[in-house]
Amino acid sequence: MTDRAGKHRLVIVGAGFAGLQVAKRLGHARRLAIDLVDRRNHHLFQPLLYQAATSILPPSQIAWPIRQLARNWPSVTVTLGEVVGVDADTHEALLAGGGRLAYDTLIVATGVTHAYFGHDDWAAFAPGLKTLEDATQIRRRILLGFERAEAHPEQAEAYLTFVIVGAGPTGVELAGTIAELARTHLPDEFRHIDTRRARVVLVEAGERILPSFDPSLSAYALRALDELGVEVRTGEAVTHCDADGVVTSAGALPARTVIWAAGVAASPAAEWLGLTADRAGRVIVTPHLTAPGLPDVFVIGDTAQVAWDQGRLAPGIAPAAKQQGDYVAKVIRARLAGRSPLPPFRYRHQGSLATIGRNRAIIDFGEIKLKGWLAWWLWGAAHIYFLIGARSRLAVTWNWFWAYVRNEPAARLITGPLAPPDG
Repeated sequence: MTDRAGKHRLVIVGAGFAGLQVAKRLGHARRLAIDLVDRRNHHLFQPLLYQAATSILPPSQIAWPIRQLARNWPSVTVTLGEVVGVDADTHEALLAGGGRLAYDTLIVATGVTHAYFGHDDWAAFAPGLKTLEDATQIRRRILLGFERAEAHPEQAEAYLTFVIVGAGPTGVELAGTIAELARTHLPDEFRHIDTRRARVVLVEAGERILPSFDPSLSAYALRALDELGVEVRTGEAVTHCDADGVVTSAGALPARTVIWAAGVAASPAAEWLGLTADRAGRVIVTPHLTAPGLPDVFVIGDTAQVAWDQGRLAPGIAPAAKQQGDYVAKVIRARLAGRSPLPPFRYRHQGSLATIGRNRAIIDFGEIKLKGWLAWWLWGAAHIYFLIGARSRLAVTWNWFWAYVRNEPAARLITGPLAPPDG
């Protein structure tokens, strides 16, 4: 057991990319006693979560136990628990159940959840994709759609309609993969239905899909989705959602499977700290990534609104979160050593990536833009690079290679008891 007496107490709330990066960089600092707190026992590689939701990868290959990751960081103590508040006066993080963790420095990296724009009741009918539980539930709903259609061919049209709300990277990736699943992988496995007749509809309230990408790349993605048979509807906002499907500004769209990829909301960190938040609930941090008026509290990752270039904001992607984690670790080291403060955080944009099914992807490096087969392989290489651990990289690489050669997903399993068709 490590002696923690007299050491600087650092509490990190959240073991996503940002929080875990801080723990990794400071895990051998002898002057620190670090508590890494998360309400789940695993770190999740969210960029590949849609592949778990669509049966390409098993969930075990995109998640790792936090204790396993931290076992060689002697200054880090892992706590499985949920932080529900912060007492900035007493310098304590408040845990569900009444526990408290004292800190000298606090890092809040609690991420985001789904945003239904004031209609939280829609969550029961249109799950979002942020956790392993979400991925398992969505995989179950997608696969059960085909099974229900096979058992009830007279209702096949409703069961074989899949609606994805939101055409950012997650929505586009889900739509493309579901379309490939229906048209390429499943046709020979069913006897009463033709899975190629499945209707995959991507609904976007904005004027174009992938709005954060260059318009030329968005146009390519639109053509690629069209080739896959995805029906793309832009300029349509969802006004209602229930068990029968969705209603948009253009009318009713019956569907038994609806997936939400339209928006996110930050954790209540701003509320905990009594600070102003942006429209998504993110803390508007200082240029040094600290909470305004609280120099001993850092807010990073998706929980923070971080200014970048002439008012532009750092995106909510893994490279941005890891850069923030690296920066905060350097700031803490400088403080402990009594060195001069570091310059403000500067985000280095390394590009935006999205895939649209097999052999189709887009990459925006700024002046350099790639699309098609080469972009798809670079997209895969980039994601394998960011995976944690050699075993995971090898496992994912092998699964992708095998699935590519055989053109067959690896994890088409329905788990849990079967509910009635409308359950």
